[in-house]
Amino acid sequence: MQIANHTLKYGTQARRFDVNHFQNTTIKRIIKKVQDLERAALPAQELEEYNNKVQLVGLDEESSEFICRNTFDHPYPTTKLMWIPDTKGVYPDLLATSGDYLRVWRVGETETRLECLLNNNKNSDFCAPLTSFDWNEVDPYLLGTSSIDTTCTIWGLETGQVLGRVNLVSGHVKTQLIAHDKEVYDIAFSRAGGGRDMFASVGADGSVRMFDLRHLEHSTIIYEDPQHHPLLRLCWNKQDPNYLATMAMDGMEVVILDVRVPCTPVARLNNHRACVNGIAWAPHSSCHICTAADDHQALIWDIQQMPRAIEDPILAYTAEGEINNVQWASTQPDWIAICYNNCLEILRV
Repeated sequence: MQIANHTLKYGTQARRFDVNHFQNTTIKRIIKKVQDLERAALPAQELEEYNNKVQLVGLDEESSEFICRNTFDHPYPTTKLMWIPDTKGVYPDLLATSGDYLRVWRVGETETRLECLLNNNKNSDFCAPLTSFDWNEVDPYLLGTSSIDTTCTIWGLETGQVLGRVNLVSGHVKTQLIAHDKEVYDIAFSRAGGGRDMFASVGADGSVRMFDLRHLEHSTIIYEDPQHHPLLRLCWNKQDPNYLATMAMDGMEVVILDVRVPCTPVARLNNHRACVNGIAWAPHSSCHICTAADDHQALIWDIQQMPRAIEDPILAYTAEGEINNVQWASTQPDWIAICYNNCLEILRV
């Protein structure tokens, strides 16, 4: 573990914090496991050689350094990785990846094995790439994917006995719907209504749309970008399901929405000086959110004064490169992970 003397700014005050550092020449993004801060999954992409891999990174307690514990091949570049949401630790270590298809992997101590490949396109040799997916936190048998073919697909995992047993994980399509007029770039389940049936999506048509699995005959448009710029990502507030955040392609601001007040942002976070790449709500607070951008900045905002304008973040960290992703540890909220250049850093807030 490298301890670096970086500064985290809080208003006019500054304090020191620890930076745990991992470096690899092919890192593109980072995703943290829900209940385990000591491991991360990173896609290592070498597009020129068509050699795509996923690395599992862990903290070596003896040396206090991050090391690569496992690497496995991936047929196409991954667009997202996500550990099974298992805060109680009752399921095996399952990792899902999206790219050409949705894949679920079983992670062991020495190897990672493909459990199932979920493909809804049985009649063609071609597939519409998946842009993102989400794993339902309330029902881990439920996943949702978004695709460039304008659809969202809800998948149900099936097992003969217990979820994750060897060779017993399979999946089926619960429903597929045309979600947007153009490509769909992200999907995320909401904790509203029990946390199982509500989800939202964003896409190239510049809209945020909400769906209910119990009433799929219609959807609700809760926001449309004024310039019709494509919306790339959305993220639900972990403590208050009335709020979500989204960002536009090449945009330098994050828009905060209240589903009770459709089409009108309740806040705009626009302190970045280059395009925003990542959003992460605090897992333990309804009024804190972290944003990361090409300006090397990871910013933490306090939005409790909404609807009054929020002009400045309360915390700021400057990395040594353009930050392309950020994750806030769910069960250990003192830690935030960022990726930039070929580096992964774990920041203590």
